Amino acid sequence: MKLLNFVQGGRLQLGIKTDEGILYVERALDILEDGKLNVPLSMQEVIDGGAGALQALQGLVDKMLASGAKGGALFDEADQTFGPSILQPGKIICVGLNYRKHAEETNAKIPEYPILFNKFSNALTGHGHDVSLAERVTSQVDYEAELAIVIGKEAKDVPREEALNYVLGYSCANDLSARDLQLRTAQWMLGKTLDGFAPLGPYLVTADEVGNPNELAISCKVNGETRQSSNTSDMIFHCDEIVSYISRHMTLQPGDVILTGTPEGVVLGCRKRSGCT
Repeated sequence: MKLLNFVQGGRLQLGIKTDEGILYVERALDILEDGKLNVPLSMQEVIDGGAGALQALQGLVDKMLASGAKGGALFDEADQTFGPSILQPGKIICVGLNYRKHAEETNAKIPEYPILFNKFSNALTGHGHDVSLAERVTSQVDYEAELAIVIGKEAKDVPREEALNYVLGYSCANDLSARDLQLRTAQWMLGKTLDGFAPLGPYLVTADEVGNPNELAISCKVNGETRQSSNTSDMIFHCDEIVSYISRHMTLQPGDVILTGTPEGVVLGCRKRSGCT
């Protein structure tokens, strides 16, 4: 299932991507007039409700698409304004230098342990939104296509073989980075968490639909040109290992987001190789 936040009535609402368009959950419930479905009305309620909430949403989709009144709750995706797929993460944890070819292109040593840093909620923005390049403070903004993990259950000291059972789903992310600020000191945070520097979405794709997150294609286009094209199999630390490792050091809560690193092809790597701009 592909869940999303989109603007209706001047505020963000929960939607579900279907083959026939975006299903507006609250409107669908109004049309069906069925209080027995016990369906979540927000992404936070989905996170809090876990598997039961997802089952209720699937039941709503099945019932709505089978009804004759579905048109009133279906919207053309191309006309929608998206919000971040997760709105209120308690933590946004990022993994640096987590693709072998990316580490190689930047002449960096392959890390022995996951390199962790953070972003904050001010960096979140939705799919298709403009992001200020903050030219007043930086002149070296870079893109980083990433797979984001969204935690679905409290995770503490989770063994690697069980780690993916704690994942609600996955999302696309862009770890926008101001390289001059990032490399100004030994701590990367300043260059990573400017306003809007964490586009997330458009969808939260549930774990059952994704399958194995360690075998996913990942790519990034800039002005129509493919700059990054790789596979999550090139990760140094895979998704299960990342969740397990972090959970041994801090408790992961439902709704926490983990950005898992970017493949080769970023501007920083190009500069390291040939001095390009």
